Amino acid sequence: MVDDGAVRISARADYAVRAVVELATRPDTHTSAELIAQAQEIPQKFLQTILCDLRRSGIVVSRRGVDGGYRLGQPAGEITVADVIRAVDGPLATVRGERPQDLNYPGAAEAMRPLWVAMRASVRGVLENVTFADLATGRLPARVRRIAEDEDAWRNH
Repeated sequence: MVDDGAVRISARADYAVRAVVELATRPDTHTSAELIAQAQEIPQKFLQTILCDLRRSGIVVSRRGVDGGYRLGQPAGEITVADVIRAVDGPLATVRGERPQDLNYPGAAEAMRPLWVAMRASVRGVLENVTFADLATGRLPARVRRIAEDEDAWRNH
């Protein structure tokens, strides 16, 4: 999205999710970074740094050598989109770099803290409930499908 106040997903997070989906469709094999980059049209050098973050978090594992590459570090049904975004970008929602529950607003703006906490909970309610097994099979959870099928969800505001 490009309008002000939008929830933004970084290119880093988008590429990480795409890379993990690609690996989720190949659960029993190691896949090279080059193949992932080609399949998902991701710049390979950028992907390499993303894969390092995903490896550090245990989302992917790697193996060197001719049969080397990357594979998921756990079953696709146990890895959520939220896990991957946190691994590469940190917390799902911050305000000026701070966690919503750590904010304090004076006077009339006091109600903003629970507003930001609720916004974060809404984002988590989607991203923590979609696994890479869901994405790899193209079957989103019913709750997420209903949200996406709402005509208003597709309108620019």
